Amino acid sequence: MRCGAIRPDRFEPLAWCGGRYGHAAPKAGHESVIPAAACCDAHRVAVATGGSASDVTRTANRRELVDRAAKTAQVTELKEVFKTAQTVVVAHYAGLTVAQMQVLRKQARQTGTTVKVAKNRLAKIALEGTDVASIGPLLKGPTLIAYSNDPVGASKVAADFAKAHEKFVILGGAMGKTVLDPNGVKALAALPSLDELRAKLIGLLTAPATKIAQIANAPAAKVARVVQAYADKSQA
Repeated sequence: MRCGAIRPDRFEPLAWCGGRYGHAAPKAGHESVIPAAACCDAHRVAVATGGSASDVTRTANRRELVDRAAKTAQVTELKEVFKTAQTVVVAHYAGLTVAQMQVLRKQARQTGTTVKVAKNRLAKIALEGTDVASIGPLLKGPTLIAYSNDPVGASKVAADFAKAHEKFVILGGAMGKTVLDPNGVKALAALPSLDELRAKLIGLLTAPATKIAQIANAPAAKVARVVQAYADKSQA
């Protein structure tokens, strides 16, 4: 607010600092009727703190620079996430308690998934030029992102948590350039994770010779159907 401006809440002119803070005199007829009032925001803060308007301005500028640097760092961090994550899921979390969010993060860490709440505007900037840029339109309101290097991990965490918490709403996601709607996220969650596949492989390698023989001697048509089924899932 400038020197000599009219207070919008009281329809009265503000006191002039007499030029001490570099402000021009108020226009004729705007002389102050508030003896101890400040003529502008900087003057008012300076009077309250015992400093000068220039000190207040310098402090504000420093804060702005620090805030801008912090935002730049957040965008850089998010862009790296979006470039490296195999799968990213977006969900609304409005209504969840702090304790419930802590449970979600704990469950995510156990599966190698990360849950992050980021400012939508910064996340949209970070998405530019990445394979998962398709999730941009989903970033509206109180959203969070779950991401993992396991193609199934983030989807599985989100789907499992949504089953137990109705206020946690899956909006969609992306697996690379593949766009996922809520049903796509749930379908991906139903597939075995990398750890589960490794466990099955180890189980097969340690299985009795008779079981391996049964698999080896299975009709070729049956084996072909199984392979084709997995191929179809991969393409979908």
